[in-house]
Amino acid sequence: MNSHGQYEHQVVWAVVGTDIGPLLLAATDDGLVNVVFRATDSVRDKALDRLASRLGTQPVEAPGAPQLAEAIRQVDAYFAGDRQVFELPLDWSLVSGFNRQVLRELAVGVPFGSVVGYGDLARRVGQPGAAQAVGMAMGANPLPVVVPCHRVVESDGGIGGFGGGLETKRKLLALEGVLPEPLF
Repeated sequence: MNSHGQYEHQVVWAVVGTDIGPLLLAATDDGLVNVVFRATDSVRDKALDRLASRLGTQPVEAPGAPQLAEAIRQVDAYFAGDRQVFELPLDWSLVSGFNRQVLRELAVGVPFGSVVGYGDLARRVGQPGAAQAVGMAMGANPLPVVVPCHRVVESDGGIGGFGGGLETKRKLLALEGVLPEPLF
């Protein structure tokens, strides 16, 4: 533990190019801890500062680190259409309580090529009136794409919101065959 009472983790990171733009992947010895959309220099720097603050150690750029190798391989395979299920250790230390419960259910209970409504996901975790709270949990997801918050939609058929932007959500759902490919 450091002087702030936080457990110190070695945090390594890399930026990978994808069909939805650059993604920052960060991992600890416990697993993948963060995925960040649109990882331009300024977005990346803010994300790394946030990670340092939350985890108590400065993240180190290490695209060849063993903690990241499998995550990079699986993300590349997913975007190439060669992987439907992520089989990675995940470090859940950036999320707790209800949000963690919802995100864990999402990770295991909503497979590739399917969607779930916010209210349905709330019912699955025993909180039938918590659809709005599920939406907040999706917005706070530290592991988008790998923990597939893009698969959560409105019960009336609307696409719902998405922290990575609606165009990114549409592209991910098209990749999974839920929506038709955008025409342009």
